[in-house]
Amino acid sequence: MKVLLYAGSLNLVNKSGIGQAIRHQKQALEHLRINHTTDVKEDFDIVHLNTIFPNSLWMSWRAKRKGKKVVYYAHSTMEDFRNSFIGSNLIAPFFKKWISYCYNKGDIIITPTEYSKSILDTYGLARPIFSLSNGIDTSFFKKDSKARERFRKKYHLQDHEKVIISVGHFMERKGIDEFIELAKQLPDYTFYWFGHTSMNLVPAKIKKAMNQEVPNLHFPGFITREELRDAYCGSDLFLFLTHEETEGIVLLEALAAKIPILVRDIPIYEEWLSENVHVYKANQFQSFKEQIIKIAEQNAPDLTDNGFKLALEKDITQISRRLLELYDMGDQA
Repeated sequence: MKVLLYAGSLNLVNKSGIGQAIRHQKQALEHLRINHTTDVKEDFDIVHLNTIFPNSLWMSWRAKRKGKKVVYYAHSTMEDFRNSFIGSNLIAPFFKKWISYCYNKGDIIITPTEYSKSILDTYGLARPIFSLSNGIDTSFFKKDSKARERFRKKYHLQDHEKVIISVGHFMERKGIDEFIELAKQLPDYTFYWFGHTSMNLVPAKIKKAMNQEVPNLHFPGFITREELRDAYCGSDLFLFLTHEETEGIVLLEALAAKIPILVRDIPIYEEWLSENVHVYKANQFQSFKEQIIKIAEQNAPDLTDNGFKLALEKDITQISRRLLELYDMGDQA
C-alpha cells in the first residue's frame, strides 16, 4: 500500500487546524512505516484528501480514472462554516452542497468526531462515514518548565502574572468578541489570542472589537508550533470560547500540555469532556468571568491530569492504527 497525502493548496490551510491535521497524518504513516508521498507524479494506491478546494476535487477524479481509491477527510461542515468570514452565513447553504459533492467523491469519508459524523449523517451522503480524531503528538505538546520560562521571557511576563490564552482565527464563531470583552472586564489578567486571519475576510463587527484599546489584551498573530507549545506551558488558563467545532486540535494540544481549560458548554463536548472532571465549562458571559477568576487564582480543583489522560487516548500512535484500518476499508470499497 502506498498513500498519496495530497497537499494541494496547502499554503491556504497551512496555518489552520487542517494544516496541522495533515502533519499528524504524515506522522501516523511514518509511525506505522506505511509507504507514502506528497508527490502527485509518483504512483500510489490510495489518495488521502483533506481540503475542499477545486484541485482536491480534480485529484479525486484523476485517482478514480486510474482505478485508485479515495479517502476524503471531512474537516468542515456547514455548521462550523457559519459565523466565520464575511458573507459566510449567506453562502453557508451553497457551501453545504459543495462539500457534500466533494465528500461523495471519496470511497470512504473520515471525520474527526462522532459529533461531526452525526451532522454529516444528515447530509444524505452516499459514502460510508467513520469518525477518527485528528490526533495529537503528546510527546511534543507536553508540560515543560523550560517552555514556560521561554514564553514568559519572550513576552516580558513576571512569574506571578496571570495569563489567559486562546488560539484560532479571528471569527465570531470562535468567540473572539467575548474574549475581548472578558479582557476588558478583567484588567488584572493578561490575555493573548494567537492566530491570524486576513483582515479582508474579517467581518466589521469583529474588526471593531479588535480595534479597541485594551491594554491587557494582545494579538501576537501566527506563531510557530514550538512557540505555541511554550504558550500553553507558560499560561494559567486556556480559554476556548468556540460556539461550534468538528473537534478542535488546539484543545487537544492544551490537554496534552496540562494547562487548565475552560470551554463553552456545547454539544460536541457533552460526551467527551466531563465538566469539573476533565475541563471547566460555562455558557453565559458572567459564568465565564467568574470561572476565569476562580481558576486563575487557583481556587478550583486541578483537572489537568484527567485531561491529559484523554489526550493520551488521541495520541498519534493510537490514531495511526485506526487510520490503517480505514485505509484498508477504502482500498476494499
